[in-house]
Amino acid sequence: MDRQFKTKITKMLKIQYPILMGGMQWIGRAEFVAHVCNAGGLGFITAETFETPEDLREEIRRMRTLTDKPFGVNISMIPELGDLKERTHRLCDVVCEEEVPVVETAGRSPAPLVPRFKAAGVKIIHKLTSVRHAIAAQKAGVDAIALLGFGSGGHIGLEDVASFISLPLAVEKLDIPVIAAGGIADGRGFLGALAMGAEGVLLGSRFLVTQECPIHEAVKAKYIEARADETTLLMKSLRNPMRTIHNKLAEEVLAIEAKGATLAEILSKVAGQQTRTAYGSGDPENSMLPCGQVVGLIDGLKTVPEVIDDIIDEALGMLEQLKIMVS
Repeated sequence: MDRQFKTKITKMLKIQYPILMGGMQWIGRAEFVAHVCNAGGLGFITAETFETPEDLREEIRRMRTLTDKPFGVNISMIPELGDLKERTHRLCDVVCEEEVPVVETAGRSPAPLVPRFKAAGVKIIHKLTSVRHAIAAQKAGVDAIALLGFGSGGHIGLEDVASFISLPLAVEKLDIPVIAAGGIADGRGFLGALAMGAEGVLLGSRFLVTQECPIHEAVKAKYIEARADETTLLMKSLRNPMRTIHNKLAEEVLAIEAKGATLAEILSKVAGQQTRTAYGSGDPENSMLPCGQVVGLIDGLKTVPEVIDDIIDEALGMLEQLKIMVS
C-alpha cells in the first residue's frame, strides 16, 4: 500500500505526509525543526525564540544547510492595542526576503500581514481556537487554518469546545483547508482527524517528547509520566487560559489567581523565560510547562522519524481494519 496520504496540505506545502510540528518558543530552532522536515513532515522555526529579526534570518539560512525540504516560520502576534509592533513587521520582511514557503501565524488576526506575504508567495496557515475566528481568517485571505481544540496545550482560547465538535463544524463552513491541531499523538488521532475532514494535523506535545527535542531529560520524563488528567489551565482570570502540566508552579499560580492576583503578580510566575530555564536546567516543578491532555497517550521516548512513521503505519493498519468491518 502507498504510505503517502495525499491531501490539499501535502500538495500546498509539497511535503510527503500531512503532519506538521507547530511553533514552540525556545524549542523551534533549525536543528530540531530539520528533523521533522527530513522525516517527511513540516516544522516551523519559532520567530519569538530569537532576539532580533536578523537572528531569525541567520537561523533560516542555517536551516537550509540542514535540510532541502520545505519548512516554515511561526510568527506569534501577541494581542495588543493599535497596529502590530514594528518587530512583527520586520519578522514578516525577513520571511519574505528569505523566501520561506509558509508561515504559521497566531495570536491576533494576520490581516495586516496578508498582502505582504501574498506578494512574496508565502503560504499562510493561521492557528486559532474557534470556528468564528476561522471564518474571519478565511475572509482575511489566509491559505489554511489550524484549529486548536479544548484539550490542546498552550493558549487554548475561550471557546471550551472539543475538537470532535469544532473540527467538522470548521470543515463544513470553510472553503480553505483545515488542519486539526492538538490532541493528536498517534495514528488513531491522525486518521480520526482526516475522517472528520481535516487535510492534515499539527502536533506539539508529541514532538516535545522525542530524542531530538532540545529540552532536559527530566522535563521529558515529567511529560511521559503525566496522565491525561494531570494538566491544568492557568491565567483563566486574565481570560487567556494556557494548558500546562499541573506541577508545583501551577499550584502556586492557581492559588494566587483564586485570591484575585494582579496581572503583574501572575506574569511574574509564568514568564516565558522561566520555561526556557526549566527546559535547560531540568526542574519540572517550578516553571510553567505547556502541554496538551494528549500527554496521557505518550508513554515513551521516540525519535522524530519514529513518531511520524508510527503515525502513518498505525493509520494504514486501521484503514485495513475498517475495510474489513464494512466488507
